[in-house]
Amino acid sequence: MRDFSGKTAVVTGAGSGIGQALALGLASHGARLALSDVDESRVAGTVERCRQLGAAATGYKLDVADRDAVFAHAEQVDREFGGVRLVVNNAGVALGAEVTQMSMDDMDWLMGVNFWGVVHGTKAFLPQLIANGDAHLVNISSVFGFIGVPTQSAYNAAKFGVRGFTEALRQEMLIAGHRVGVSCVHPGGIRTNIARDARIAGDDLPDRAAADRGFQRIARTTPERAARTILDGVRRNRARILIGADARVIDALPRLLGPRYQGIVAAVVKTARRFIG
Repeated sequence: MRDFSGKTAVVTGAGSGIGQALALGLASHGARLALSDVDESRVAGTVERCRQLGAAATGYKLDVADRDAVFAHAEQVDREFGGVRLVVNNAGVALGAEVTQMSMDDMDWLMGVNFWGVVHGTKAFLPQLIANGDAHLVNISSVFGFIGVPTQSAYNAAKFGVRGFTEALRQEMLIAGHRVGVSCVHPGGIRTNIARDARIAGDDLPDRAAADRGFQRIARTTPERAARTILDGVRRNRARILIGADARVIDALPRLLGPRYQGIVAAVVKTARRFIG
């Protein structure tokens, strides 16, 4: 997919952050947009900004963890727009909790959005992408899809899962000869509200406000820059899209050090906790 003009693009989690920046970037390139978010007011704001850029855009309230809702959404978008050519499964949430203190409800919540949401979006829209051709699917993983991080076991599980699922799918599209590109995106620290909206569980962890302050100190990449990198990766049909210098470093860490990286990360996290807040 070299050009987005006139093509229908679907973006989940479009109410803020990378999803919103992607919507605005696609709008500036003349795409037709089906945008969704669990927060109806947020996605409405994104839709209005896209329309101000001259794009045809419609917003939908959608919980990507709800399989039936996602499949119904795909049917509705096909009826209202037709010819879906780009799908970005971007919606995501965060959870800070050690395994010993994490509730199963919190684990289910995160996996429902971050892993199953990607699977639901892929399964629901893939038949349309295959039928339409010259199409592309983008699934958002994370640098936490490369390494394990203390208090991020659930997030790691989801993002490692997205990575494996997406890489296998890309190979299946190549084997079948379908004209559908597939990319897995691994952002580093992006200046979004994901830490501000995160769930925190554990007496020894910083509260949500403190965690957000710590995150903002290390998040160096803007959502707009992330969106530009993703769209460039789509044009180039890249299998793996790394966002930020930190993503490139973290990608290299386990390949260079093997399992020894775990001791280094544990030491860094232990030291960092003293300064957060």
